[in-house]
Amino acid sequence: QVQVVESGGGLVQPGGSLRLSCAASGTIFRFYKLGWYRQAPGKQRELVARITSGETTYADSVKGRFDISRDNAKKMVYLQMNNLKPEDTAVYYCKVEYYNDNYWGQGTQVTVSS
Repeated sequence: QVQVVESGGGLVQPGGSLRLSCAASGTIFRFYKLGWYRQAPGKQRELVARITSGETTYADSVKGRFDISRDNAKKMVYLQMNNLKPEDTAVYYCKVEYYNDNYWGQGTQVTVSS
């Protein structure tokens, strides 16, 4: 079982920045595929960004504003969010993928409002 814990959410004004962090357990962290997803009220959960060992993927809505990175030594994955917009308001979840197994964190709330 992999434990996944997100942190770093909060309230920010439009145009502001936040960095989300996700800690995942396991000795084989470097083999995990890692992703950030979000779910706004009344909407389906959607992929925001994903990182494997060699590539990153972003939703069109966040390209150029968000940056996903990982630190295998610390077993952490980060989501740097810049130029935040009200439509980025959602609960953000970290997902760990290892072969056919998926593990989710409990989510962290991000609210973008003036």
